[in-house]
Amino acid sequence: MRALVVNEPGQYSVERVEDPAPGPREVVVAPSAVGVCGTDLHILDGEFAPTPYPIIPGHEFAGTVVAVGSEVTGLAVDDRVAVDPSLFCGECAKCAVGRGNLCASWNAIGVTTPGAAAEFAVAPAASCHRIPDTMPFAHGALVEPLSCAVHGFDLLPGRVGEHYLVYGAGTMGLLMAQLARSAGAASVSVVDPNTDRLAVAERLAADAVAPGADALDRTDWEVVVDCTGVVDAIEDGLTRVARGGTFQVFGVAPAEATATFSPFRVYNDEVTVVGSMAVLHSYGRAVDLMAKGAVDADAMVTDTFALADYGAAIDAFRAGRGRKLQVDPQK
Repeated sequence: MRALVVNEPGQYSVERVEDPAPGPREVVVAPSAVGVCGTDLHILDGEFAPTPYPIIPGHEFAGTVVAVGSEVTGLAVDDRVAVDPSLFCGECAKCAVGRGNLCASWNAIGVTTPGAAAEFAVAPAASCHRIPDTMPFAHGALVEPLSCAVHGFDLLPGRVGEHYLVYGAGTMGLLMAQLARSAGAASVSVVDPNTDRLAVAERLAADAVAPGADALDRTDWEVVVDCTGVVDAIEDGLTRVARGGTFQVFGVAPAEATATFSPFRVYNDEVTVVGSMAVLHSYGRAVDLMAKGAVDADAMVTDTFALADYGAAIDAFRAGRGRKLQVDPQK
């Protein structure tokens, strides 16, 4: 089969590799849509420590089941599925208390094991969620980032009628803003220096948008979510949290990055600071939300590339062109 192989950081190409075969409780999926995200850039640049090389990337994907393992009973060839890429050991202390996203041996398809930027990909049957026949594969591949956003909301207060400020109008910022609106936010404000992205945020979910928080009418918000991973944005966002409010570190900052904040203010204003790591018991709910139309997937997915054009997709992502970029490995 053809696959995009990252042989070492900075070096990748489409190559011919052996077709995968399913284990007893696995299936083989032919991906028809594979999202490109910031984690893929970290993998390509050698900035994601758990990743071994060579690796086939691609962890946001949907496609068709083409083979099933000998012990698989719940799926069949030709089923249309979206795939949760998270892989947990099920045995460590965190898995034992239902916190598999913090698994001591955490792995993920396309991150630490061969992924979906290929004509075929292997996945545990338990990780595959059927999607409706009416759901385009492009929407199905968007389920993975949506499931991350759903998990992020699981960690927020969940009170109706609060004011939200979201940093970043990329894929995750737009998803978080749309979920905030659906969850009963009193208002949703989005900041991003990219004015083109702000226009989309305003159309999809935001009551107010601006290049920076100083340009908005409010001075504090009960819930502030950083979807950028940029230290300057994180530091600024922490100053915008209302007393008794919550700040969520949702975007992925470099592992060595540090941010400065006022411990006294966190103490005195009872500010809750919470992280949100990947997916946890949220993928199936994200499938249902996508099927319901809770987010505007058509507005989110702007460009689809053939597998041979993976490099062009990466260049577009780095340049900030489009919104959610996807690759179709069958092309």
